[in-house]
Amino acid sequence: MVAQAVRDAYDRFKTDTSGKNADYIPYLAQVNPKLFGIAIVTTDNQVVTVGDVNYSFSIQSISKVFTLALAMEELGAETVFKKIGSEPTGRPFNSPLAVVDMPTHTGNPFVNAGAIATTSLISGANADEKWNKILNFYGKAAGERLTLIDEVYRSEAATNTGNKALSMLLAKYDRIYADPFESVDIYTKQCSVGVNAVQLARMGATLANNGLNPTTGEQVIKREDVPYILSVMTMAGLYDGSGGWAWKVGLPAKSGVGGGIVAIAPGKGAIAVFAPPLDEAGNSVKAQEVIDYVSERLNYNLFSPSSVALK
Repeated sequence: MVAQAVRDAYDRFKTDTSGKNADYIPYLAQVNPKLFGIAIVTTDNQVVTVGDVNYSFSIQSISKVFTLALAMEELGAETVFKKIGSEPTGRPFNSPLAVVDMPTHTGNPFVNAGAIATTSLISGANADEKWNKILNFYGKAAGERLTLIDEVYRSEAATNTGNKALSMLLAKYDRIYADPFESVDIYTKQCSVGVNAVQLARMGATLANNGLNPTTGEQVIKREDVPYILSVMTMAGLYDGSGGWAWKVGLPAKSGVGGGIVAIAPGKGAIAVFAPPLDEAGNSVKAQEVIDYVSERLNYNLFSPSSVALK
């Protein structure tokens, strides 16, 4: 049933040419817009794939989910909540005005200001130690070692003036917890990590499985932290499209401008889709279509009584 739903979704949406690649990061503008892959990993480690699932794309803002998990691992959920917050800002993800509007917290960990502040919470004697800790944590969630796509990093580092400005604004309000520019650089690196659809689905399945990686059997994320992470994914996972996504699809999800989206069906598994062309909010067009279609076919919806309990 799952395999058929995935195959049907692939066939149904593979010819959709709507949207366009992110172009404010030069590297992303050059990625083949026809690439399209779907992967599901279940909590009992079944894997279903179709399409370009071995292509390594940049994780981008999906990285925010796992840096948040690492920060809570180190400091506890309550400390992270007090320092970062968990409120939708009502403004674009890179908005300086959102920082000014909320001087006592950064909104949430999935807007850029909140994500940079979350990265600044990660402990380490120096920038390399912090970065390697983040990268290793991502690898544990993915079930295999991940690497930096250096060309993406260099492309982003050359164009991240806006994030540097956000970091200094955070410093004005004492809402960043390490050197601002160092934190931006580590954040830029984490966004430039390469993943394929299967690895991303496994990262999602780790969340769906109470933080236990279903492939390796390792408890990567604290069980008690998972509900907090999924709640932020529900409220702010798809930029300005998050409310419509919750209304329509009802699954915690996180997108990245590299063209990936991962959605979590708690207790069941995760679906990851890669397709570079984005809508105006910065979310992959085909990925949204696929996850909407598959979740409806399989009755995956966090807000549906028939999905979570009642039959």
